[in-house]
Formats: sequence, structure tokens, C-alpha cells
Amino acid sequence: MLWIILGIVAAVVIWIIISYNRLVTMRKKVQNSWSQIDVQLKRRSDLIPNLVNSVKGYMKHERETLEKVMAARNKAVNATTSNTRMEAEGEVSGALGRLFAVMENYPDLKANQNVMSLQTELSNTENKIAYSRQFYNDITMKYNTALEVFPSNIIAKSFAFKPFEFFTIPDEEKNVPNVDLNF
Repeated sequence: MLWIILGIVAAVVIWIIISYNRLVTMRKKVQNSWSQIDVQLKRRSDLIPNLVNSVKGYMKHERETLEKVMAARNKAVNATTSNTRMEAEGEVSGALGRLFAVMENYPDLKANQNVMSLQTELSNTENKIAYSRQFYNDITMKYNTALEVFPSNIIAKSFAFKPFEFFTIPDEEKNVPNVDLNF
């Protein structure tokens, strides 16, 4: 009888250890995927001032657009929490999209090799950010689900595991842009 009780206790202890380690591993994957986003966001933040400085001379009438790009970038760089960072980075994406749209109106600017190179780099970085966000949300979903499903929710609550926030798109970016082709 003692062996049966010891076997049950050992099985429970092993299950607790395995469940705990699984949750810790998943949490580390979420944190790592956020770090990968952060690396790409830092790259984008470093490229933006170069692009703005390159187009400033051509786009004297678009000062407001350039200021919005830099203000959004500064807000993102100075964000202190992951939630405010996610929100601010969404604003950066929107501001860059508007800048790229405005740049289409300047043929001399489109012909400038430096500007085109920076725009290509930023576009590539935006694609990497989009992929990293998708990966982060996928890993976050798996982790958050593990925190809620039985029986791992028992371990999660016992050891105070907290869910992570998903990377979402701000409402202003969800609006479809208005395109007017009337000349």
C-alpha cells in the first residue's frame, strides 16, 4: 500500500514539475518573440531619421507629414511599457505609410538612389516586423491558452503565471484609406 501511495505522490510531483517547466518554457518563448520584434523596431527607428533627412529638402510643403513621422518615432522610442510601445509602433507604421504615399507625388524624390534605398530597407523591415508580430501573437496565444486550460491552469494559478497582451492594430489603422482618383 505504501508503494502505491509513494507512486501516486511521485507521479503528481513529476506532473507538477513537467507542467511548471512547460509554462516557463512557453513564457520564455513569448519574451524572446517580443525581443525579436524589439530588434526590428529598433532597426526601423534608426532608419526613420535618415529617411526624413533625405526627403526633407524635396518635401518642403509636407512638413506636417514629416513631423508626424518623427513624433510617432519619438513616442515609440520613449515608450516605457510593452502596451504603450505596441500602440506607439502602430502609429509609426501609419505615419510611415502616409509618408510613402506622399513621396509618390515627388518624381525627383523617387529617382534619388539614397531615398529609394532607405525606402526599400524600411519596407523590408516592415515586413520583418509584421512577421515577428504574427509569431509573437501565435506564441502568446499558445501560452495564454496553456494558462487557462485544465489541468495546467492549476499550476499557472499556483505559481502566479500572468498572461501576455496580444500585439494589436490601433483603430485608426483599421480604417480603409480613402482613395480619390478624380482629376
